[in-house]
Amino acid sequence: MGIIAFLVIGLVAGLIARAIMPGNQSMGLIATTLLGIAGSFVGGFVGSLFSSDGRVFDLHPTGLLFSVLGALAVLFLVGLAGRGRRVHV
Repeated sequence: MGIIAFLVIGLVAGLIARAIMPGNQSMGLIATTLLGIAGSFVGGFVGSLFSSDGRVFDLHPTGLLFSVLGALAVLFLVGLAGRGRRVHV
């Protein structure tokens, strides 16, 4: 059940991050889920810096919020890295 919940939260976080971030992100459902999962790891790490116990992989009440913020950060960095690769015709 934990992996399924992790995938669902990753998908929801990825969808919310793509809806918030302006611009066109051409990703499918799997890439959006992977974006949300990466955002969950980034958000969980940042959230663990603010908690007193310092555990990275525990579920926190603000898990979805930090997952969306982490997915936004990952999406921003991917967009920033992809800017130099555009082919001008």
